[in-house]
Amino acid sequence: MASIPRWRRSRSLSWSLTITTPHSPSAREPGSICLLRLSALGDVTHVLPLVHTLQSAWPGVRLAWVIGRGERRLLDGLPGVDFIEYDKKSGLAGMRAVGRDLRHWLGDAPRFDALLQMQLAARANLLSAFIPARRRIGYDRRRAKELHGLFVNERIPDRPGPHVLDVLGSFCEPLGLRREAVRWDMPVPMDAFEWAAAQWPADGRPTLMVSPCSSHALRNWRADRYAALADHAAGLGWRVVLCGGRSELERSTADAIVAAMRHPVLDLVGRDTLKQLPALLARADLLVSPDSGPMHIANAMGTRVLGLHAATDPARSGPYSDRRYCVDRYDDAARRFLGKSAAALRWGTKVEYPGVMDLIGVDDAIAAFERYRADHPTPSTLEQT
Repeated sequence: MASIPRWRRSRSLSWSLTITTPHSPSAREPGSICLLRLSALGDVTHVLPLVHTLQSAWPGVRLAWVIGRGERRLLDGLPGVDFIEYDKKSGLAGMRAVGRDLRHWLGDAPRFDALLQMQLAARANLLSAFIPARRRIGYDRRRAKELHGLFVNERIPDRPGPHVLDVLGSFCEPLGLRREAVRWDMPVPMDAFEWAAAQWPADGRPTLMVSPCSSHALRNWRADRYAALADHAAGLGWRVVLCGGRSELERSTADAIVAAMRHPVLDLVGRDTLKQLPALLARADLLVSPDSGPMHIANAMGTRVLGLHAATDPARSGPYSDRRYCVDRYDDAARRFLGKSAAALRWGTKVEYPGVMDLIGVDDAIAAFERYRADHPTPSTLEQT
C-alpha cells in the first residue's frame, strides 16, 4: 500500500477522531436500521457522524441507506453500510423498486426495526411509505412540512436553532442514544489522495481554494468578486486553485474568474471525480465557497472554510467545525427581502432572491481572509510583521 501523504497525516486528528459515544443502558439494540437521506452532498456528509454513533453503540447493527446517485458515489465504500440508490427521475416505479430491493436486503425479517426519515421533501416522504419499518422516526412538528407527519410515528426532540448536523444527529435519540462527539471518517481511497498530491507541489506555499458555485444559483457570488479576493491572496504569496464540477455554470464561472484575475491561478474545474474531491479539498489551507456541498466536505476533511452567507443562515448550514471565517449577511438579507430579522424567521428559511449575494462585498471577504491569516501565520506572514 502507498504511504499516506504527509499533509494528510498532519491533519488526521482534526477529522478522524475515534471517540466512544455513550448511550443509555436501557437502549435496546436493533437488528436493522434504514436511513433515508437522498441528497444533497453537504447533507449526506452531515449524516456520517450519526452513522458512526450508531455503529459505535451497536457494532452488529445492519444499516441500509436509501440515497441519491451522486451522493452514493461520494460515500461509496463506507464500512458497514449498504446503499440502496434511488433515482429521483424514476418516480413511483423507482420507489417500488427501492421497496423490492429493501425487502430482498431484509431477507427473512419482515421489516426494519427503525426507519430514520431524514428528508422532508414530498418525494422523500412518499418514498418512505415503500420502506417496511416498525418504528418510523421523523422530524419534530416545528420543522416538519410536506405532510411529513403522515409518514412517521415518532419524532426527534424539538430544540430551537441548532445546526443541521445536530438535527440529523438527534435522530438516534428516540433509539436511546445520544451523539456526544462528531466523527466523519469519509471513505476516501488512497489513489484519490495520490491524485490530489500530484496537482501541485508541496512547496510550503499556503493554498486558497475557490469553489465558486452552489447547485442553487442564487447563493453564488459574482465572479469579479471572487477574482478580487483571489488576487488579494495571490499578492500575499498564496497559491490560488479553482475547483468545481462539469456543469456549464461552473465552467463559465471559472472562466470569468480566470479572466478577471491579475495573478496566475490553477484551474482544476471539471477535472476531479466525486471520490477525488474530498482529497483535493483536504490539500487546501482555506476554501472559499457559498453554502454548498464542497463547503461541508472540506469541513469534514479538516480544512477551514471562508463561507459566503447571505441567502442561508451560517448558524444552521455553515461549516460545522469553525465558522470564524464566514461572512454573515443573513440578517441583512432577511430584513431587506423579507422584512423580518433573521431571529424571526422559521428554521431553515432561505433568502434566495436575485441580488441577495451582492450584500457581501469584497471587503467583507478580505476581512474574513485576514482573520484566517492572523490565526494561522505562515513564514511569509511572520516576515511581514
